[in-house]
Amino acid sequence: MFKKVTLASLFFVLIGVSLAVAGELREFKEATPMTYDEYLTNFDYKARKHMKINSKELIALLKEDKALLVDIRFKEEPGAWHMGIGIFMPLNELPARYKELPKDKIIVTACPHKDRSNIAAQYLRLKGFDAKYLTDGLLGMAENLRGDKAKAFVKKTGVEIP
Repeated sequence: MFKKVTLASLFFVLIGVSLAVAGELREFKEATPMTYDEYLTNFDYKARKHMKINSKELIALLKEDKALLVDIRFKEEPGAWHMGIGIFMPLNELPARYKELPKDKIIVTACPHKDRSNIAAQYLRLKGFDAKYLTDGLLGMAENLRGDKAKAFVKKTGVEIP
């Protein structure tokens, strides 16, 4: 009897964990449009963690073609320097252009630090995208794509070299 109870308990625990994990994945993969009030009302520690990504995590997702980097800086900034990865869509153009973004990838917004990218990621989440902001910014991304790391990244992703 003890073995049956133990196996049955284990079975139900595994089913419970599987359902919880499936629910968590569904929550983030099936992002739906919402109001800012709904976003704030449902904001918790899990949402706080999910809204962030660092450049090392992003690089891994880009290599797997699971994410898209969106540079949301002002129009003049890429003229001074740019990453050559992802797409350029200034923050003030986002309301008119967000429909150009794919819904089947994680959208990672970025600026040199993280102030504007945080605003952009929140906006996109409200529009139903699975969006994150780059916590270490484009400057952190550049730091993580130097030398051999840049070479390996370009080879893996097929990014065109200017």
